[in-house]
Amino acid sequence: MQQKLHIKVGDTVKVISGTSRNQEGKILAIDRKKSRAIVEGVNIVKKHSKPSAQDPQGGIVEKEASIHISNLMVVHNGEATRIGRKLNKEGKLVRYSKKSGEEIK
Repeated sequence: MQQKLHIKVGDTVKVISGTSRNQEGKILAIDRKKSRAIVEGVNIVKKHSKPSAQDPQGGIVEKEASIHISNLMVVHNGEATRIGRKLNKEGKLVRYSKKSGEEIK
């Protein structure tokens, strides 16, 4: 069974610790096995690539590296918030902001 996470692909998140602290970005991918996520514009690393058919020049490429999900906090209505889960009126489990109490779509 897969673990439940407080984040989803497409969420806007804020980094709460590490070298990329206080940066915000959108989640591009999540690796559930390693509990890591790739966030747009956060944790940029330089990768040296050899020349190939797709990239005949090669060189140094900047790309996003993964970051542990415990270092991420969902941003809702412009502020970072903790996430809870509760049943809504239709009996469906939904995520909600602990700061404002509103449902997160």
